[in-house]
Amino acid sequence: MTGQVTMVTGRKRRGGGFALTGLAWIVGILFVLPVLWMLLTSFHTEEDAAKNPPDVAAPLSLDGYRSFFDTGPWPSLANSLTASILSTILVILLAFPAAYALSIKPVKRWTDVLFFFLSTKMLPVVAGLLPIYLFAQSVGFLDNIWLLIILYTSMNLPIAVWMLRSFLSEVPVEILEAASVDGANLTRTLRSVVAPVVTPGIASAALICFIFSWNELLFARVLTGTVAQTAPVFLTGFVTSQGLFLAKVCAASIVVSLPVLIAGFAAQDKLVQGLSLGAVK
Repeated sequence: MTGQVTMVTGRKRRGGGFALTGLAWIVGILFVLPVLWMLLTSFHTEEDAAKNPPDVAAPLSLDGYRSFFDTGPWPSLANSLTASILSTILVILLAFPAAYALSIKPVKRWTDVLFFFLSTKMLPVVAGLLPIYLFAQSVGFLDNIWLLIILYTSMNLPIAVWMLRSFLSEVPVEILEAASVDGANLTRTLRSVVAPVVTPGIASAALICFIFSWNELLFARVLTGTVAQTAPVFLTGFVTSQGLFLAKVCAASIVVSLPVLIAGFAAQDKLVQGLSLGAVK
């Protein structure tokens, strides 16, 4: 009797596992389909892209990509790369010692500090837009890439501190004690002992900060003009009320999305390890 119950329970578990797997595949396909459709549309002519219903078997063309690159997107792409990479580096350099102080060597009332970091994300971005604009205008900082770097650093710093703290809290105390016995100072401990252990967590935080910085539009739209214009702002210029532009917009969207996709695939294993490590309690 007990064996039969075990077999029935096993079948139910397997059935539930298959159902969840099927549901996960369905959700994944629903998320990927718009991206695949955008990719296919980017290789069509404007006439074929504008057909209703769409013609999936329409001849492929690179006209959308040629039209996009003819508009000169390189300065905007370079600005996005500069702002995203430099702000991510600054975030990690600032968040790593802060997370160390809040986890391995906790400061007094560290919970209040953590919630203060979190509270800075509760303010709607648009609520601080006017004061930031007026300040940047008064100091002559409008249309300056360094203004975006500072803003992106301040926006992503709370997220990085919270993420890195969860990773650092899993570092064994024994290796820190061994480093202290060997005479390693704080800087050496952070660089040579702690950092290699939490490399997946650092990669996860850096990737998320890079994605947030690359995709940010509101500040870049309002605070930049032509000199510091970023790729998302450049992309909005293709949306007009006249003419056919669908294939060109899809081609531009694919090109602008490539750096994030490349970074995600490059750090995929580190990202999975980092998120798994942060979930262990």
